[in-house]
Amino acid sequence: MQMLCTDVFENQLKQILKKFAQEDFSATKNFKMYLDTVIINIPTKAQKYKKSIYFDDENIRDVDHQGFKIPFLFDKENNVYLILGIVEK
Repeated sequence: MQMLCTDVFENQLKQILKKFAQEDFSATKNFKMYLDTVIINIPTKAQKYKKSIYFDDENIRDVDHQGFKIPFLFDKENNVYLILGIVEK
């Protein structure tokens, strides 16, 4: 099982972290570490997440994390989880 992130996710995350770092660098590190943990655990908890509010597809679900939604796709054919983005609620 693979976890992949889109370029959209990477760019959105960079902007969020840059904004956070201006306010509190320590809190930014904690946010990123916890986010990484949440993402790593997606395969074991995927079924607990609700269908995405952003997409009309049963295979796309949203993770809620500290005021952000992280939509991800489970590609059953290739056995891959794809992180699509991160947006503020």
